[in-house]
Amino acid sequence: MSSPDVVPVTLAEIARIAGVGRAAVSNWRRRHDSFPTRIGGTDVSPQFSLAEVEQWLRDNGKLKDVGRKELLWPRFEVLGSRNESGLAVAEAARRMRSPRARTSDPELSAQARDLVAQAARLGREEGPRETFEFLLQRWLETHVRQLSTTPPPLAALMIRIALTVRLGPKDGGLTFIDPACGTGHLAAAAVQEYDGTGLELLACERDKALAALASARLGFVAENRDIRTRIAVTDALREDPFAGTQADIAVCNPPFNERDWGYEELATDQRWTHGLPPRTEPELAWVQHLLAHLKPGGAAVVVLPPAVASRKAGRRIRGSLLRTGALRAVVSLPPGSAQPHSVSLQVWILRAAADSPTAAPPSQDALLVDATHFARPGTREPSPDWDALSSFVLTALATLDDPDKEPPEGAVRVPLLDLLDDEVDVTPGRYTASMSEPSPKELAARWGEFRSLLTDLADQTRQLSVLEVEAGTQPAMTTLGDLVKAGALTLRAGQQPPEAAAPTRGATVPLLTVADLLHDGRPGQVVSIDSTHAIAEEGDVVVAGVIRAFRAWVHQGPPMAVGPQLYVLRVDSEKLDAHFLAGCLRAPANGRQAGTHASSSSRVDIRRLQVLQLSLEKQEAYAETFRRLSAFETLLTMADGLGKGLAGDMNDRLAAGGLTT
Repeated sequence: MSSPDVVPVTLAEIARIAGVGRAAVSNWRRRHDSFPTRIGGTDVSPQFSLAEVEQWLRDNGKLKDVGRKELLWPRFEVLGSRNESGLAVAEAARRMRSPRARTSDPELSAQARDLVAQAARLGREEGPRETFEFLLQRWLETHVRQLSTTPPPLAALMIRIALTVRLGPKDGGLTFIDPACGTGHLAAAAVQEYDGTGLELLACERDKALAALASARLGFVAENRDIRTRIAVTDALREDPFAGTQADIAVCNPPFNERDWGYEELATDQRWTHGLPPRTEPELAWVQHLLAHLKPGGAAVVVLPPAVASRKAGRRIRGSLLRTGALRAVVSLPPGSAQPHSVSLQVWILRAAADSPTAAPPSQDALLVDATHFARPGTREPSPDWDALSSFVLTALATLDDPDKEPPEGAVRVPLLDLLDDEVDVTPGRYTASMSEPSPKELAARWGEFRSLLTDLADQTRQLSVLEVEAGTQPAMTTLGDLVKAGALTLRAGQQPPEAAAPTRGATVPLLTVADLLHDGRPGQVVSIDSTHAIAEEGDVVVAGVIRAFRAWVHQGPPMAVGPQLYVLRVDSEKLDAHFLAGCLRAPANGRQAGTHASSSSRVDIRRLQVLQLSLEKQEAYAETFRRLSAFETLLTMADGLGKGLAGDMNDRLAAGGLTT
């Protein structure tokens, strides 16, 4: 797969090709005089010739099977143009599925056509779908700042919502439409979530490269299924390719804040049954476009920026959507659910009136759901707890058409009379905040729980305060690394978790990550049990090897996998007490001493962590005290959280004039 042109690669790309970390590549470069010389870049980010790197890796036995795809991707990158590389990936997918087909796109250069042929051959050897998904993911990562995609978990949730909310027969086929499909995440989710037959996918995308990639993706996901697909390359608002077509579900993640959406030329369009969208409200044009394509009882689900729920310019259209019963629910998502990740986006759920003499009149309320509390802080940007978020939203929507069912806490039915005021603001947080206040009985129970916590805390304080802890002579110490060498314990490092949407197979265990520790300390996902994961069993010591989350504890409960920067220590019970070891390791000074540098994001070299050298008999006394100290810290944390919550609730009530004298 060599090319006459020089293809530059970075240290990170070489690491991917070899299936190792970047530090390993840096070590190779320092230790081996034969390592390829730099051809470009900077001292901090050097670039090397791909052909020379490939040859060096082969000569030194460092090229693994994973490298074949990784060797291919840099050649797509040097095509330069986002459109040409995207079209080349899509064309390669078509050739993988149809080996006898010829490259027909006239926009592809000779270099791109040669690359398409190489990718098609590799795909047929290593799996067409897997190779295409790899190339597509690399393409999306490379152009992430120019594209806005729908994360697979959000796409799956939107499809489930649409299938749940729509009325009418559930068999006999389903028509799906997405007028701004991008690379086809929502259409692919529809194929995955719909378990019936006779699925028709209609999609539109004005960007030719995105449309080609969507077509390639759907070609794979719809393979061997009773599915009809049509993707039109045009602007759906200006030139609707499916005018007059009605769908069972319409789902969309449209472009945001586009002023040039066709306001002048579409002023008299028949789709604007709820009013002409103002120039500054293109999102409401997409909402009405979706409604225009719904069958009676059909459902539409659309992702929108939060400002659409309250902007003054859209007040009249929002009022009409509510009065006619078209807008049935609004869900506020946590930050990090989709681009832009810093914004709490909303999902609007709409439904066309049912065409039946016995159909119910327009609803007199709307369901508003605040799911923002399902955010999970990450190392760089927040990401939702998708399993809990999806369960909560679907549980709330199950009450949509049943007035006898109460929505869960965080969701509320709001009468139209309360919504149709001067603002017509449908932001869920505005209405759910007042509904989440505890009742007087609940408040009294929480005060009782707080008093009980303080009693336990006082008891622990008495026990710990009488201990004689003095500064004596410097005790004998050893390091964790030396204990591993001596066979007193085994150490396993956690692994990178899989993609959120990756399916799990076979037996599963919870997966704990550093982000989970920073959030609430509970595992946020599950993974299949295999030899690559470090599994903590009851009695093992778990250590977080990063300064901002540094801690060590003895794991209790069922088995649990750990992610990067977390470590599992399994002690030899004849040499070490697990609680003694955890207590020594989690000393703050110990973590600071073993830290790589002073910043909060720095790594802790856990092999440098120090442990007292004591006999097993003497370890027991320390272990019991460490247990008490750990229980004391737990009680402090619980009391702090409960006390602050009580203070906040009391403050809200007092500020609202709730004091009785």
